[in-house]
Amino acid sequence: MLTAYTDGMIFTGAEKVSGKTLLTEDDKIKGIIDKELIPENAKIIDCKNLIIAPGFIDLQIYGGGGYLFSNKPTATALKSMADSLLSSGTTGFYVTLATNSMQIFHEAIKVVKENPHPAVLGLHFEGPYLNPVKRGAHIREYIKRPERKEVEELLKAANGVLKIMTLAPEMCDPEIIHLLKDNGVVISAGHSNATFAEAVVGYENGITTTTHLFNAMSPIHHRDTGLPGAVYLSKNVYASIIADGIHVDFNTLKISKKIMGNRLFLITDAVAPVSDGAYVHVEKEDRFTLPDGTLSGSKLTLLKAVQNCVEKADIPLDEALRMASSYPAQVMNLTDRGKIDVGYKANFTIFSDSYKICNTVLNGEVVGNPEFKDQIKRVD
Repeated sequence: MLTAYTDGMIFTGAEKVSGKTLLTEDDKIKGIIDKELIPENAKIIDCKNLIIAPGFIDLQIYGGGGYLFSNKPTATALKSMADSLLSSGTTGFYVTLATNSMQIFHEAIKVVKENPHPAVLGLHFEGPYLNPVKRGAHIREYIKRPERKEVEELLKAANGVLKIMTLAPEMCDPEIIHLLKDNGVVISAGHSNATFAEAVVGYENGITTTTHLFNAMSPIHHRDTGLPGAVYLSKNVYASIIADGIHVDFNTLKISKKIMGNRLFLITDAVAPVSDGAYVHVEKEDRFTLPDGTLSGSKLTLLKAVQNCVEKADIPLDEALRMASSYPAQVMNLTDRGKIDVGYKANFTIFSDSYKICNTVLNGEVVGNPEFKDQIKRVD
């Protein structure tokens, strides 16, 4: 089916295009064309006064739709998360689990393997191979040093669905990093007390990104710049950041963006309210905490993170959108999404200039957001 999205401001990931029509065919983008060239058999969707951007990609999110996935690793929880994220403009995400028992990790693998969903891109295990000194909200008794046999068993069970692992480079032998990398896992440095030198060695051994910059890691100090200093000075290592003004100050976001440029990208690190289980997340007005008050997760959506970048950190909208789409795609070596371009997946988000989601398009299918569905006029 041909579908034409007309009169919207199109942010392609490379440029901003106005006065044109975005044309899709089935689940692919066919092109950006003049309005008078719309095929007669195309379905027309009026996006006047709206913004069309590449679908957002979240590399780190724990819950949504009322579920914390690790607390209930079920098909119902997975679908509820996916539906919730789609309504917020996210067309791809990596289900994240914090440090937990191996049993929970294996249950999560089984559920994701047996319940494929076009928005679920795989699993992100944040732990258990972390530094307990920088555990943050992670459960101390499950944190450990990796043993090759255990990692091999995890990789065998996952059979490709484990896509990202956060680990502390100073806690892992190079052979573990190489093993994960050789099995297609993107490795992120995080929950780490690494010195600058230890972090550099980790990056040299194959770690390509960094988890929630500044949170749960060695700080920058004028005598030892630690993990943040190592990623700042790297030429090719990425870092995610939680742009809520709580996990990091907006001035820190500004500074990091000026230094890192296109190596800095957005995640939500969002959780869900949970009153029992291994992780209890208490909902506050602007964040989640553990019962003892420890900061444990955000209440962000990626669109809100984009808005914060623009309004609080002086980042241009087109660049903030790339931080939520194009750059995460690059981190994960995804070559069919993260941009609006010919042959790419027809995955994009449509929102107003007041940052309200109108609809999300996933693989060419328009997913309605009940709150804003009337803002898009469909003409058949």
